[in-house]
Amino acid sequence: MLVVKNLEAYYDRIQVLKGISFHVARGEVVCLIGANGAGKTTTLHAISGLIKHVEGEILLEGSSIKKMAPDKIVARGVAHSPEGHLVFPPLSVTDNLRLGAYTRKDTGAIADDIKRIFDLFPRLAERRNNLAGTLSGGEQQMLAFGRALMSNQKILLLDEPSTGLAPLIIKEIYAVITQLKQDGKTILLVEQNAKLAMKVSDRGYVLETGKIVISGTSEELMQSQEIRRAYLGSSVDGFFDKS
Repeated sequence: MLVVKNLEAYYDRIQVLKGISFHVARGEVVCLIGANGAGKTTTLHAISGLIKHVEGEILLEGSSIKKMAPDKIVARGVAHSPEGHLVFPPLSVTDNLRLGAYTRKDTGAIADDIKRIFDLFPRLAERRNNLAGTLSGGEQQMLAFGRALMSNQKILLLDEPSTGLAPLIIKEIYAVITQLKQDGKTILLVEQNAKLAMKVSDRGYVLETGKIVISGTSEELMQSQEIRRAYLGSSVDGFFDKS
């Protein structure tokens, strides 16, 4: 579905990504993990066309999307749920979701998809007529996630969906990611919380200072002593086992 080859990305003269290569197969959930500043968010921004100075190759279903405008990349099937609960505060929850479908013309299917988002996120259904700016941080993250799902995407880019949220909200969001995985959705997940990411991922890549330093199946990474020391704490042990 997605192939990234020798990707380099720059902010002005500062090189953030230093020739990284990875792929995401159709129906896979793949995670990118690493510390703050490793280049995880920059990778998603490069794929989505939000960074102008990019070298290397970004292929979606075998065709290059590098240098395409962000709206054209969305139309090609790449949906991006950004870090930081980015919503349109003056608009209602429902109108925010409709904006996620702005490239689509299938009005009836859009209404069905809004209903599906409300089924996935009951909190949003309860607040469908509320202004997005009045929602809590966790609810805004759910809304940004749901808006990305409205675009009829081939691949979903999720950037730090758990950052700054209460454990109960994190659990709800990751339950939705698990459901999407079971539905066969293709997802590239960026997370600083490595244990959460690998619990729902098939494979993972570890980024350090703009380079991929290790990759493998989630099981392999979970068992790696190096990864456990660097990224896996006990803070979420048994997280998904709790009722």
